Amino acid sequence: MEKLTLIKVGGKIVEEEETLRQLLNDFAAIEGYKVLVHGGGRSATKLAAQLGIESRMVDGRRITDADMLRVVTMVYGGLVNKNIVAGLQALGVNALGLTGADMNLMRSDKRPVKEVDYGFVGDVKEVNADLLASLIHQGVVPVLAPLTHDKRGHMLNTNADTIAGEAAKALAKHFDVTLVFCFEKKGVLLDAEDDESVIPAIDRTAFKKYVEEGVIQGGMIPKLENAYAAIDAGVKEVIITQASEIHQGKGTRIF
Repeated sequence: MEKLTLIKVGGKIVEEEETLRQLLNDFAAIEGYKVLVHGGGRSATKLAAQLGIESRMVDGRRITDADMLRVVTMVYGGLVNKNIVAGLQALGVNALGLTGADMNLMRSDKRPVKEVDYGFVGDVKEVNADLLASLIHQGVVPVLAPLTHDKRGHMLNTNADTIAGEAAKALAKHFDVTLVFCFEKKGVLLDAEDDESVIPAIDRTAFKKYVEEGVIQGGMIPKLENAYAAIDAGVKEVIITQASEIHQGKGTRIF
């Protein structure tokens, strides 16, 4: 099967001019088929504040009421997404910006209310991988915003890591997919205080051991659990790295 690289970058990288420029250059340099998934939370928070809309977070997840849904739809699907698309076009990459509603690419259900009512937040139920793969085969580079829809006329705010994971899993039947998550650090660290202590590769046995020893803890545990879920669903490998390293193949390889 042909190789496909799917890169997920957080809002911080794509919201600042200098880091965005470097990212676009590095992403353009990746050979073969590729997809970019982006966040945009800081821009959404900033615009919401300018509009007098309060941002509420629970465990790092945004509560999305009707007003906030309008803001994230404008920011993620418009401002941030089209900025990236225009930047890639300038580098000769034929990018196409998409939300989950476009071409019915990703359908979600509104997250059920349990301890927390997250509002208009979507849990992905269906990915139209065949259509996405046909675009990619035509030389189009999809740029996916963290928005889905419920097929009943509502947009839903959806975590960008989830979008990346679900897209990678769905595309695994068409391509050999490498899923790359970009974080602030150069990879998974052996010592949280030492940015150079990157663990080059982690298999399941090592993951279990690192969790038991407290080397891997906090928010990194669900990230790696998601990585293994992707591998179980047919993704070839997952790499955790820094955005500035994506074309060098550095970071932590999860297999």
